[in-house]
Amino acid sequence: QVQLVESGGGLVQTGGSLRLSCAVSGRTISSYAMGWFRQAPGKEREFVAANNWSGGSTSYADSVKGRFTISRDNAKNTAYLQMNSLKPEDTAVYYCAARGYIGWAILTTPGPYDYWGQGTQVTVSS
Repeated sequence: QVQLVESGGGLVQTGGSLRLSCAVSGRTISSYAMGWFRQAPGKEREFVAANNWSGGSTSYADSVKGRFTISRDNAKNTAYLQMNSLKPEDTAVYYCAARGYIGWAILTTPGPYDYWGQGTQVTVSS
């Protein structure tokens, strides 16, 4: 059984940084497409960032481009989301997601993902 556990969320001031981690167990992520999504209260879950199975190709939401970086360490079976220059509008619960091998595709919508973490809260104070 594949399990994803996020960590690294918390309270930070505007302009600060956080690094989210997504530890995966039950399967190696080396062939998995990985993604990060977020959901603010009263809003739908939205795409943040994703990379393909190799980690060599990435995609970002326009709202986070230039501030957030998705990466992975296959040896540690962990994906990361480095978040810099945080803004109050980045406040949300952040989820990581994984999908078994799907070629070179980068998945930017929630539907195709097979596995999800429980989420970690990120709060940015103004």
